Amino acid sequence: MTTKLLKSSLATTGWLLTLALPTLPAQAASFVNQRDALNANDQIDWASLDFGVSDLIAPDTIAKFLPYSFTGESQKKLGYSVDIPNLNNPRFTSPFVFPVTTSVPANFSLGDAVLLTGLIPGRFPAEGNPGPITIKFNQPVLAVGTQLAVDDQLEEAIAFIQAFDAQDNLLNTFSKPAKSSLEIDNSAAFLGVESEVANISKIVISSSIKNRALGINFVSLRYATIPEPATILGLGLFAMSLLTVKPHIASKH
Repeated sequence: MTTKLLKSSLATTGWLLTLALPTLPAQAASFVNQRDALNANDQIDWASLDFGVSDLIAPDTIAKFLPYSFTGESQKKLGYSVDIPNLNNPRFTSPFVFPVTTSVPANFSLGDAVLLTGLIPGRFPAEGNPGPITIKFNQPVLAVGTQLAVDDQLEEAIAFIQAFDAQDNLLNTFSKPAKSSLEIDNSAAFLGVESEVANISKIVISSSIKNRALGINFVSLRYATIPEPATILGLGLFAMSLLTVKPHIASKH
């Protein structure tokens, strides 16, 4: 009797744990055209990166030079990784983060920290690493987006964003005209994706320009809260206690 009860309890607990864990059905993502429409509850600010090599690139602007692949955490501690292709050309800088200043202007907002893919400094327009920029999340998200500009590209380009699930299945691809300028006016194109379920595990950002550096500012995120492991375990133990108590109550009749 005890063995049967234990088997029944374990089976029911497993069923309850399955219900408690999030399910991530495959579902195509949709395009988000404006940052406000993303309804973000977290963000990745490149200024928060605490590694790399700092160097002065203008009288009032210090850049932080980074490896081509690195990891970090969002403001609310969501882990992520970034990958940028290494061109294996010593003339190119590595990727770097710089703040938008009057000495290094771009059409983001003043003070925005911009992640740039790297370039050959010293001339205008500068030949640059075209990317793409790939960002993977430790936990699938409901929505993600950022603003994009192409370095030294004053004619209109096409910007792209692709979203993938945890199995690396393509959820969707979107494009949008993007114009860069030296005006600090926050006019850089915003590209975002969202889904009805939290199945966006990776995004890839690129442009139609093949010899210019790509820059993005802070990344806005929206995701649902997933129960902590201790909470899920507590649900399972509670279910087992109910199943254990029930036969004792029945035996009194």
